[in-house]
Amino acid sequence: MDLRERITAATKQAMKDKASERLSTLRLISAAVKDRDIAARAEGNDSGVEDTELLSILAKMVKQRRESARTYEEGGRLDLAEAELAEIPVIEEFLPKPLSNEDVSKAVDAAVKEVGASSIRDMGRVMGVLKTRYQGRMDFGAVGPMVKDRLAAAG
Repeated sequence: MDLRERITAATKQAMKDKASERLSTLRLISAAVKDRDIAARAEGNDSGVEDTELLSILAKMVKQRRESARTYEEGGRLDLAEAELAEIPVIEEFLPKPLSNEDVSKAVDAAVKEVGASSIRDMGRVMGVLKTRYQGRMDFGAVGPMVKDRLAAAG
């Protein structure tokens, strides 16, 4: 079952279960996917976006929820922070299992070797390989400095 079908099935099940908070989050996911599909059609892609881009959308949604929750906590709005944090597990259900730190390290080494990266100028190419293969499975904000360190040591 592809990602869109899983989201649709989960939405239908949430309706049957009368799980209003879960249903609300699933509808937010569907709306984000539809928005991206519409943008893709404007660019000439009539079939909609691929699963890799959907994973990117979901990862971005999780990141937004975490940032919003942090902002609400700093502002003393714990009720709103809890609502944001409650949406994260629902979104994460559709993301692949994250890689362990050891697996991330191996993936970075493999990408550096594959690209033949020898200096910091090759960082974009290495990150490109990682993003196409591991979208939704690693935190690229944390991986970037790791790649930079490896390339600095190599160069």
